[in-house]
Amino acid sequence: MKTAQQWFDDYAVSHQHPVNKAIHWLAVPVIYATVFGLLWSLPMPLAGFSANDINWSMLIALPVLVFYFRLSFALGAGMTLFTALVFTLLRWHEQALTTPLWLTSLALFVLMWLLQFIGHRIEGKKPSFFQDIFFLLIGPAWLLSFVLQRLGIRYQG
Repeated sequence: MKTAQQWFDDYAVSHQHPVNKAIHWLAVPVIYATVFGLLWSLPMPLAGFSANDINWSMLIALPVLVFYFRLSFALGAGMTLFTALVFTLLRWHEQALTTPLWLTSLALFVLMWLLQFIGHRIEGKKPSFFQDIFFLLIGPAWLLSFVLQRLGIRYQG
């Protein structure tokens, strides 16, 4: 398995232009949240469980977070905190807003991906996930690595 730094170095190749980077700071966390929002909205067929107990987002988050922890403890911990924040916001959306969560998630997902493709058009390079699907998970961790560096926290495993 690649190290976190190897993933980040490969990811950075197509994320050099300042406009593309700025777009990513907005779009990547929102896309991460909207994917979980869409999963949150799917019916849970397991007998005895309601969306208040367990949902698809919670199930999918487990292997995703394992991936981050395998890269490094600091990245795993940071992404766990961010995922908990996302889940809190999703729960709040369900309880406080009248717009269905799936609709908000879908609209933001499409809008943020349009921004991402505009950023990559400006960059002049294709998104990294065309090379390796795992880059879809690297984007949020790449951004987190800058936050951790700023805080003086070593993220390399």
